[in-house]
Amino acid sequence: MTGGLLRRLVGVASGPELTAALVLLTGYAGMLVTALLPATGAFAVAAVLSYAGDHYLHRRGSYLLVRMGKARVGLTVRFLVRQLLLVLLLARTDWAGETIFYAAIVGFLACYGLQAPHTALIMTLRRKRRLPIATRNIDLSTLPVPDGPPRWLTHRAVEKVLHTEVPMFAGLVLAVAADTAAFGYAGTAVSVGLVLLYLVALLPFLRAKRLPPPKEQTLEWFDGWLRTHRPTVALYFSGSKDSAYQVNMWLDTMAGLDARPLVILRERSILTRLATTTVPVVCVPSAVDLMNMDLSMLRVGLYPANVGKNLHLLRVPTMKHVFIGHGDSDKIASINPYAKAYDEVWTAGRAGRDRYALADVGVRDEDIVEVGRPQLAPIAPASGVPAGRIPTVLYAPTWEGWTDEPGNTSLLLAGENIIRRLLAAERPVRVLYKPHPFTGSRNPEAGAVHQRIVAMMQQAGAERAADPRWAEAAKETAAERERAQARLRAMAEQGGAGTVLAAAWDDASVSRDAMTPADQAAGEERRRAEWNEAYWSARGWWEHRVITGPEPLLFDCFNESDALVSDISSVVSDFIASGKPYAVTDSAALGAEEFRRQNTAVRAAVILDNDAAGLDELLQAVHAPDTDPLTAARGELKHYLLGPDEPTSLSRFDSAVRVLAERAEARNAAQGIVETAAAAAVPAAADAPLRPVPAQEG
Repeated sequence: MTGGLLRRLVGVASGPELTAALVLLTGYAGMLVTALLPATGAFAVAAVLSYAGDHYLHRRGSYLLVRMGKARVGLTVRFLVRQLLLVLLLARTDWAGETIFYAAIVGFLACYGLQAPHTALIMTLRRKRRLPIATRNIDLSTLPVPDGPPRWLTHRAVEKVLHTEVPMFAGLVLAVAADTAAFGYAGTAVSVGLVLLYLVALLPFLRAKRLPPPKEQTLEWFDGWLRTHRPTVALYFSGSKDSAYQVNMWLDTMAGLDARPLVILRERSILTRLATTTVPVVCVPSAVDLMNMDLSMLRVGLYPANVGKNLHLLRVPTMKHVFIGHGDSDKIASINPYAKAYDEVWTAGRAGRDRYALADVGVRDEDIVEVGRPQLAPIAPASGVPAGRIPTVLYAPTWEGWTDEPGNTSLLLAGENIIRRLLAAERPVRVLYKPHPFTGSRNPEAGAVHQRIVAMMQQAGAERAADPRWAEAAKETAAERERAQARLRAMAEQGGAGTVLAAAWDDASVSRDAMTPADQAAGEERRRAEWNEAYWSARGWWEHRVITGPEPLLFDCFNESDALVSDISSVVSDFIASGKPYAVTDSAALGAEEFRRQNTAVRAAVILDNDAAGLDELLQAVHAPDTDPLTAARGELKHYLLGPDEPTSLSRFDSAVRVLAERAEARNAAQGIVETAAAAAVPAAADAPLRPVPAQEG
């Protein structure tokens, strides 16, 4: 418990990181003390500790480094302090009046002086190797994109160039220990030489023939690709890096369409977090570049989120625009008046249509199409608790929202009560806690509650580990859990740590090489399934778990659980597809009757107040499914919220795309914008670009 509190205070995520932080601190304190004594051998040991602790924290990407930077003890300062402590050692060992003393100072200054042009060179190369667009699954072989600098020159470049001081540092310490200045001179020469070699190695990549094409040529090439490939349906998305899940959930649906899909993104941070897909993807950060593209071949635009940048595609009149959202719930976001901007709004089932009718926000009934939720296919139906095991209950609260309304999330008022009652249930259950990724991003109190819940889960986990009731299960599954943990470690090593950093640095090369064949995508899906199976097997089926990372996915948690506790959000609507019992918290204290009246998704739910007293009813349903009075109600509600099981949701979605594309074609024909079949077949080089009719400006 104390260790967990200390880790949170320091800003590290694990015990090894905390150890590395303490080693780093010990190293610097040790160097100060041993330089003053002086004790050269002990100083060398302390210096090694400081290097090792720093290096480990960088390899793990520890958040502690961010905190240290904010406290003005960033990486460069830490290297400078280490060098000053070495100068102190030289002075305390009577080398202050020797030539080597001044040579050391000049050597350190030379290394720092050369780091300025090195940093400028790295930044210049990064800027020049950034195309105006970034792509995935688009063949750039006809666009000359030469190789950039090798990764060993660019990855963590600042850290590497700072470490060129090591020969000089080691040489000077050895000079003091051996009373021979030659070691210091040799080390200084090697360090200065290494920085110069680093610069020389980077310079050739600034030559014109080693750089990607200029912006105008690249955009012209992409217009040609559009005219040749002729995508008809675009999934358009803009958002923060943490919202990548909102577009990722639609990628499989896009790949399954009987059309030529294209994903259009607006932020590079989303691109680096995009899930594996075979669909062509283009990221266009500049609004001007996007609005100047020839998008006349597109017929349908699909929008998972209501954001301001949607305007840059909504202005294209030759296509039809559809709000598809990233979830279906009774939250206010599901009846946003912004939806009037689209030609159609697609909902999962009849509930979405009725929701807009009741809200009366200007979305016409004839513009609503029920298409189901194709993303819910991976959710497995209820199959009961495996024999000999205890039920698993998932608590997945949504985030605190933009306002302070108590109904936004159960976390603030009820979260700790929910977890406390689940952990103390008379008939034991396993608890999974997976908060929304935005938790605490607006309201710090939500983040504080989250931390308290994590502490409660950790304490309960420790108590369960010490409970003799679970000792036999732990003994029986020890070998299986060890094998699963080994698989996880092996897959982590094969996962290519640093891929996102590499993608972010050399934008042009990554776009050129980022092609995902169907067999590779299938292989990655198999590996993800293997990882998921290993993840759940690596810990006991009785062990509580806090799940805060992007994986396992929420749907994986659904399939691992026997019941859900959540809030008014799409989490509830999606979970209903499983048919399993669930509870929803009335955080605003509306009362069960009014809460059900206002929120369709809770009509088949156990209603909880902020004390979470109603959890006993949910646990009874989990332990004795035959006595569950809400089973039939959940089946009826599933049909109302998500639509019929047949035809499949993907089939209905694909049909809606096809019908809307035909409407767009009919509209264009009526406006005199006609593309004949012969014209559509002409290669890009001979095809005169068909520009969309300009939208009327305010």
